[in-house]
Amino acid sequence: MTDNWEDRLCCATQCSRCNKTLKQTDQRILSVYGHQAICLECKKKEEERPDYAEVSKSVIGQCLVETEAFYGDPAGYCFHHFYPFTC
Repeated sequence: MTDNWEDRLCCATQCSRCNKTLKQTDQRILSVYGHQAICLECKKKEEERPDYAEVSKSVIGQCLVETEAFYGDPAGYCFHHFYPFTC
């Protein structure tokens, strides 16, 4: 799950969900569902899904096991599922 996450997030030139073009200055974030970079509009829609809270908790737990870092660590993979990032 954590392989090449920085490349998927930082280098994303297109939202993997709606195909919107992402400029370097546009914020993007990793989806908790597919771990692909998505735009903030798609993240808002993702957060409205009824299973979002459960899936988010699962992602946090999985991240803690795989990376041994708290999800709030700004340098960590888990962080980028919950906090927007620009290139």
